[in-house]
Amino acid sequence: MMSSIRTIMNNYARNSALDEFLRNSLGDAGYGGLELTQTPLGNTLTIHVFRPGLVIGKRGVGIKELTENLETKFKLPNIKISILEVEKPELNPFIMAGRISQQVTRGIPFRRAANLVMNIIKSSGATGVEITIAGKLRSDRSHYEKYKFGVVPKSGHSAKQIVQTANKEVQLKTGLFGITISIALANTVESEYQIVDHSKDDLSKTAETPAETPAETPAETPAETPAETPAEAPAEAPAETPAEAPAEAPA
Repeated sequence: MMSSIRTIMNNYARNSALDEFLRNSLGDAGYGGLELTQTPLGNTLTIHVFRPGLVIGKRGVGIKELTENLETKFKLPNIKISILEVEKPELNPFIMAGRISQQVTRGIPFRRAANLVMNIIKSSGATGVEITIAGKLRSDRSHYEKYKFGVVPKSGHSAKQIVQTANKEVQLKTGLFGITISIALANTVESEYQIVDHSKDDLSKTAETPAETPAETPAETPAETPAETPAEAPAEAPAETPAEAPAEAPA
């Protein structure tokens, strides 16, 4: 049991170190995440980038060098690397966090860079976005600032389904800045959790259909009175018996 848990923890640590290595080495190409699949025949690594040409290089020199580095540093034998282009980089938190770090490094104020990136994500069709920048922003004391738009679920099934989060660190003269971006995507919701706006449909239906008049309820019929029972006839008086004639006296 302990060996299996130790193996899982080692895999998590290796994937985290691999993600950090690719983030630093492929920052100019627009690194957008990775997917590592382990099979008995070898390992398959899928890397999402914004500019695949910078990763592959001329005649595949860049991809060969990257493969050798991964095999030696992370001990991944028989690794196969596939490079995929990100279709919408504006909805990828890794690319957007890298864009903020590049702008801040050039001397652009962090608030301006955060608001610019938030507007780009908003116009690309995201349901919500939350940007957090932490560090020594304005003084020697570190704090953080949040920039939020829309709805970003924090927990539950919906948060796992539609929210993607990325972290990025950038070293400046004032200190280390930490950038965290969470983007909520509506197109990743399952069919039973689809977000639908019925407000316009309800307004059009109420305008077209007239108000229904309540149906008339039939008048209640009066309760039937019970039939009168005939009065009982009085009991007949017994017939009078005639009085006996008195006996005649002898002569």
